[in-house]
Amino acid sequence: MAGADAFMDRLNPEMCVVTAASGTERSGCLVGFSAPCSIEPARYAVWLSKANHTYGVARAADRLAVHLLTRDQHELAALFGGETGDTVDKFARVRWRREAGDAVVLEDAAAWFVGIVRDRLDSGDHVCFVLEPERWGSRPVDGPLLRLRDALDIEPGHPAD
Repeated sequence: MAGADAFMDRLNPEMCVVTAASGTERSGCLVGFSAPCSIEPARYAVWLSKANHTYGVARAADRLAVHLLTRDQHELAALFGGETGDTVDKFARVRWRREAGDAVVLEDAAAWFVGIVRDRLDSGDHVCFVLEPERWGSRPVDGPLLRLRDALDIEPGHPAD
């Protein structure tokens, strides 16, 4: 596994916040595993930890919203990565609105899209949600995107296994 660790330690992917809503319940978390996965048709994949409150809400959701943050939005990343929806209403602390299919969009994100859930794939301790982008938006913000190394100081908020 040392070879895999040496490879993985060189990666520095963009972090994103994924939000989910189902009925009156909503949740969101900081995600380090995400990527475009098809050009035609357009698809994007996000992996949610099974230990995370957001995963429970996302299982029942037909749409998820994916948000990009800039480095100067570390506080927003810490809220969604360092707190758990099991005990905290993160949305009480941020500006948000409903979008396509009742998805929850964070108004201060640098960029976002709402995607229809097309597939769910169990991949170990995470589940991959394959999304078809349906609606998107962005704000005119400058600065580099928040990356994994920028968020290493955020302790995961979900309960330990």
